[in-house]
Amino acid sequence: MPAEFISVTFPNASNDLHPLPDAPADAEYLKRYAQTLDDYGFNYTLIPYSSSSFDPFTLGATILSHTKNIKIIVALRPNTVYPTVAAKSLATLDQLSGGRVVVHFIAGGSDDEQAREGDFLDKEQRYARQEEYIRILRLTWTSTEAFDFEGTYYQFKQFRSAVRPVNGLIPISLGGSSDAAYRIGGSLCDIFGLWGEPLAETRQQIDRIYAEAAKAGRSDRPRIWVTFRPIVAETDDLAWAKAHRILDKLNENREKGLSRAPLSAPRPANVGSQRLLDIAKRGDVQDRALWYPTVTATNASGATTALVGSPRTIADSILDYIDLGADLISIRGYDNYHDAVDYGRYILPLVREGIREREEARKQAAA
Repeated sequence: MPAEFISVTFPNASNDLHPLPDAPADAEYLKRYAQTLDDYGFNYTLIPYSSSSFDPFTLGATILSHTKNIKIIVALRPNTVYPTVAAKSLATLDQLSGGRVVVHFIAGGSDDEQAREGDFLDKEQRYARQEEYIRILRLTWTSTEAFDFEGTYYQFKQFRSAVRPVNGLIPISLGGSSDAAYRIGGSLCDIFGLWGEPLAETRQQIDRIYAEAAKAGRSDRPRIWVTFRPIVAETDDLAWAKAHRILDKLNENREKGLSRAPLSAPRPANVGSQRLLDIAKRGDVQDRALWYPTVTATNASGATTALVGSPRTIADSILDYIDLGADLISIRGYDNYHDAVDYGRYILPLVREGIREREEARKQAAA
C-alpha cells in the first residue's frame, strides 16, 4: 500500500500561535477545514481527545457528512466509553460513511489528566485494560452469536451487536513508546503511531514493533504512522526565519499561560515525551531538517517535533521516513488551516512524486 497522509481537524480557529481559550465549536469552520483536507487529497484526519475537548464521535460524524473521501481517526480513551457501546458507535459511523472510520487508542500518558475523568488506574493497568478493550471490539464486530466476556476490567453476558463495519473490521491504531505499547500495538493493532524522532531512533522503534508482531505469530505487521509539525516557506532560509518567529510565539504564549504546558509543569510522565526531551538535549537539528526547540518550548506536549525547510527539503525529509518503513505520515502545523493548505499545495504532490519515482525504479530493477 502506498504511503498516505494524515492531518488533524479542529472545531474552531484556535491554534498554537493564536489560542482562543474555551472557544465554541464553529460549524462553518469545521466544514471548510474538513472539505479543504478532502480537496487536497489528505487520506485521513485525526480527531484528538482530551478531558476538556469536544466529543470526537460528534465531530467525526460532522466531518464525514461534509466530505467524500477522507477517513476519520477517532481518538478514544478506554475509560470514557464502555467497549460494547464504542464498538456500535464506531460501526454506525463506518456504515453511514461507507467505511471511512479508524479508531486510535490512547491509554493515557498523564495520571492527572486521567483522574480528571475519574480514571485512577496506574499506567500498567491502563494498558492491560486497553488490551481487553481492543479484544472486545474485535469480538463485537466479528461474532455472529451472543458472547460472554470475563476479564479483569470488563465483564458482560450474552452480548451481540447487529451493527457491522463495512469491511468486517475497523482499523485499530495505537501509539506510544513504552514496552506495553510496543507489545499491544505489535501484537493486536493495524496501525502503530510514533512521534517524529530522528531516523535512527525511528528505525529502532519500528524494529521493536515488528519484533512484537512476530512474537505474537502475526503474518502481517502494523502500518507505521509518524507525526511531524512542518514549518514550510518558499526557501530554506525563509523557512528558518519563520521557524524562529513561531518559536518566539510559542514561548510567549507559554509565559502568558496560554500553552498546554505551563512554565511550572514538571517533566512529562509519558515515555514518548521524555524521549523527545532527551533527544532535544543533543542539539536543535537532527538529520535533514528535524527541529527540536519546539519540543522544549512546549515541554513535549504531544507531537511537537518540526520539520523546517522549503517544500523540497520537507518532502525529501518525509521520503527518508517512507524509505525507512513509515507509510502513514501525519503533518499538522501551528496555523492549522493555512498550514494544511500549504501542505496540500506544495508538499503532498512532491512526496507522491517521489513515491512514484521509487516505485518505477523498483519495477525497472526487477525487470
